[in-house]
Amino acid sequence: MAAEKFETSLKKLEEVVRKLEGGNLPLDDSIKAFEEGVRHAAFCAKKLDEAEQKVEMLIKQRDGSFRREPFNAVDEDE
Repeated sequence: MAAEKFETSLKKLEEVVRKLEGGNLPLDDSIKAFEEGVRHAAFCAKKLDEAEQKVEMLIKQRDGSFRREPFNAVDEDE
């Protein structure tokens, strides 16, 4: 899953959820699907945490305070 993208993993997680909610899988297959879903959920959570940290770093001021800006703000120098 190292080179996988967030969107791909999220779609796979949604597929797993649909399969499990269908209730037609044998127990062993349900357990395997659940394990796969947990892996995808953990991957997505990690990617979201990383994105949050990047955004936080972008808006943090040098004195340690934070300045609120819209994400689509354009730098005046550009």
